[in-house]
Amino acid sequence: MTQERAAAADLVGRARGLVGGSRRLLGITGPPGAGKSTLAAHLARELGPSAAVVPMDGFHLANAELTRLGRRDRKGAPDTFDALGFTALLRRLRAADHDVYAPLFDRDLEEAIAGALLVPGEVALVITEGNYLLLDEGAWGGVRGLLDEVWYLEPDDVAREERLIARHVAHGKAPEEARAWALGSDRRNARIVARTRALADLVVRPPLPDPAPAPTS
Repeated sequence: MTQERAAAADLVGRARGLVGGSRRLLGITGPPGAGKSTLAAHLARELGPSAAVVPMDGFHLANAELTRLGRRDRKGAPDTFDALGFTALLRRLRAADHDVYAPLFDRDLEEAIAGALLVPGEVALVITEGNYLLLDEGAWGGVRGLLDEVWYLEPDDVAREERLIARHVAHGKAPEEARAWALGSDRRNARIVARTRALADLVVRPPLPDPAPAPTS
């Protein structure tokens, strides 16, 4: 597989080139805090109604289930997701010419909400983003073959971890807890993701698009 490098400014055109004919699926991966959701949202805004975003994070296992399994303290690791469910949804999205509903992860609740995302049948490009799109282990091994392209985001690790800490604080963690999580569980998961980099079609370096401004009343 040929791997290229690209700046964020070139990506809208590349994504637009995937639109046409049958539905296509684009994956955006990278370590926690790399800017995957920001880039996916930017592409969807630029492409308009021809694109929709379906994050992998909607397949987080519920906190109660993670507690039962003894995995609550490492939420975000590969075995804390329903990888088979995510793979099944990707298959459905590839084949569908009708509306499909997908789950969405709510960071404030720290839980997934079923049926929260609508992907209209006429959407030509589904953009999915998440840590483990290129992981070739267990149930995750079925994901890559369902995606037409996968882009790997490669930001500066220091800046990425600082963003992660700030994000954890914004969603309710105390600063000390946020730092411990970012430099502990998140860092371990980032090392797993980094091992998949060579399988990407494209490596994207900063700067990434800024998040859309919050709506004003």
